[in-house]
Amino acid sequence: MYILANGRLITRDSALPYLSDGGVVIDGTKILEVGATADLKAKYPQAEFIDAKGGVIMPGLVNAHTHIYSALARGLSIVGNNPTNFLEVLEGTWWNIDRHLTLKGTRASADALYLDCIKQGVTTIFDHHASFCEIPGSLMEIAESAKKFGIRSCLCYEVSDRDGEEKCLQAIQENADFITYCEKNPSDMLAAMFGGHALFTISDKTFERMVEANNGRTGFHIHVSEGMNDVYDSLQNYGRRPVQRLQDHGILGPKTILGHCIHVNTAEMEIIQATGTMTVNNPESNMGNAVGCSPILQLMKRGITVGLGTDAYTNDMLESLKVALAIQRHNACLPNVAWCEVTDMLFKNNPIIGEKYFGVPLGKLAPGAAADVIVMDYKPYTPFSDANIDGHMIFGMTGRQCQTTIANGKLLMKDRELVGIDEEAENAHILEESKKLWGELNHCEY
Repeated sequence: MYILANGRLITRDSALPYLSDGGVVIDGTKILEVGATADLKAKYPQAEFIDAKGGVIMPGLVNAHTHIYSALARGLSIVGNNPTNFLEVLEGTWWNIDRHLTLKGTRASADALYLDCIKQGVTTIFDHHASFCEIPGSLMEIAESAKKFGIRSCLCYEVSDRDGEEKCLQAIQENADFITYCEKNPSDMLAAMFGGHALFTISDKTFERMVEANNGRTGFHIHVSEGMNDVYDSLQNYGRRPVQRLQDHGILGPKTILGHCIHVNTAEMEIIQATGTMTVNNPESNMGNAVGCSPILQLMKRGITVGLGTDAYTNDMLESLKVALAIQRHNACLPNVAWCEVTDMLFKNNPIIGEKYFGVPLGKLAPGAAADVIVMDYKPYTPFSDANIDGHMIFGMTGRQCQTTIANGKLLMKDRELVGIDEEAENAHILEESKKLWGELNHCEY
């Protein structure tokens, strides 16, 4: 049993939103009690005390869309790769990387991303994986890393026709096998979805195979209308817009995530709303790829659950939050919009998405909720409370200020020291695999 206290407590729970000197009692994997520091220490004298040292105690963060396979790309330059459009970005960078990513490379990528999550207060992720060099067993490699580092993870594999039928069938089978594994080994720390790449790389036949292999067992996680090439391909080759194609194949529904949704029209939004399908916005990635701005204001006005992801552009959810606000205001040419929408995406909708797959209350500090708790080393010099916490997060905090991370009741980092993890050894093996990957991509040694 832990008491994590002596900090400014932000619970995201309306029953007790804020305490200037509070904390939580953690018993096993759940929060037992929330209250004032002195009261908790007096009531539970036998509990191990973790001192927040005046920092901000808050729920662990959820990343609703990321890509483990890109973790080893930090600082990478591929000779001759100078993309001028989104398709060239995919072909020259990301598809190129995943075509060289082995099982060992996948494991190293997962280890790297999970280390970053711990350091930046992210305790739950939804990953969308691709490693077309070696597909079978790749999701289990990630799952083993997730178990090792203690991060709650929902995984899937990116089905695509882009590398031929054999690879496509392997990707479908990889999803099916991992879904079966999760069914046989139920856990509130590991879950499965059925992944698909963008629609312009998926034929109708492949969609039929995906639906058959899934057999209604879980939701789909798929990229939708990230670039206009997705829209053009659907219209020219199928006579339907992307969301309509998904509806035709029975892909949509309350457990399905549509990533990006930048170029969706009004009719498609109505379909998304009517089917209860969820979407996830990835603002930094969209800006970096120059593909546009997702109409999240319109989506959310229709009551659609819109979450916030990073697309692995960063692992810092607070950084993504800041950019989400800026791009929406820039796109609308209005400096007074999107505040409530972007904060709801991260602090309300991401937990909603997570709860659908893990079955435990996420994103709040309250009795019975998952014991996912972080402490931010943030000493405000202006008034601070639940009334203005989002302003402090957008303009004052970054993920790197995380000093203590607890996920599912397990202490992963304390005062910026990883617990039970040899960081130097982990970095060494990750570096070795990244050197191999970079060498293959550039036909040289690093």
